[in-house]
Amino acid sequence: MIDDQPPAAPDAFEANRRYLGSVAYRLLGSFTDAEDVLQDAWLRWQAADRSTVADPRAFLTTVVTRLCYDQLGSARARREAYYGEWLPEPAVSYADGPDTPADLAERGESVSLALLAVLEQLSPAERAAFVLHDVFAVGFEEIGASLDRSPDAARQLASRARRRVKDGSRRGGGTGTAEHRQAVEAFAAASSRGDILALMEVLDPDVVWHSDGGGIVRAGVRPIHGADRVSRMVAGLVAKWFTPDTAIGHALVNGEPGLVWYDRAGGTVGGVLAFTVTDGRITEAYVVVNPEKLGRISPVTAP
Repeated sequence: MIDDQPPAAPDAFEANRRYLGSVAYRLLGSFTDAEDVLQDAWLRWQAADRSTVADPRAFLTTVVTRLCYDQLGSARARREAYYGEWLPEPAVSYADGPDTPADLAERGESVSLALLAVLEQLSPAERAAFVLHDVFAVGFEEIGASLDRSPDAARQLASRARRRVKDGSRRGGGTGTAEHRQAVEAFAAASSRGDILALMEVLDPDVVWHSDGGGIVRAGVRPIHGADRVSRMVAGLVAKWFTPDTAIGHALVNGEPGLVWYDRAGGTVGGVLAFTVTDGRITEAYVVVNPEKLGRISPVTAP
């Protein structure tokens, strides 16, 4: 029996798996949901007549987008019933030494935890159009095909989403990596000492603290506003819950300087913090302590 499939077609899914996973995660904000989508996409790829697929990457992007689009509706209902504030699952990496071109390229595709949280305010179609165009530079003709819309309609969705993202984002972002890292380091040092005055210096007066415990770990049900309240809350948490075995490590959280705290003895991660920084001060803090969102994260290996 002669196989008339294009020679490279059977490997096209694996060749694009990382890209497809990136698209799915940024559309859904969850690695678990993204993996489910990739599994379904793989099954559809196996069942497809690949001899008719001129551009496997575009075909697979459309499949993944449609699967994510279907999931976003049910995900919104689940997140509205979530205990407390729902935050996206963080992507954490530890960078040692200078950035390589590959590191910079990967970080360029990153979407901050803050932006992912804002994307929750969009409709599924707006989110898909925004992520595909503004993050992955997918053309509107391809986006329209993925959403069963015209290219002009896809363009309008992305434009509307861009405005809503701008309106939904508090001031912040755009800070250079060095300034961002300096603010995070100052926050970590002040937190480890329980130094309220030092915390007040690094926090913007109108800072907002977001936390996600999922009803499993104690966390604020609503955001906390203001440097005074946030600094006292942080100092209180450190005094009450941190032990001599608790360590705070620096990491890249969704491509930006952030923090991971973990237990040295047990080797378990207790939480991840991401920040928005403007003019050297933290304007937003996103704290994920729900253990169901931390299982993929390893503690810092350095002591």
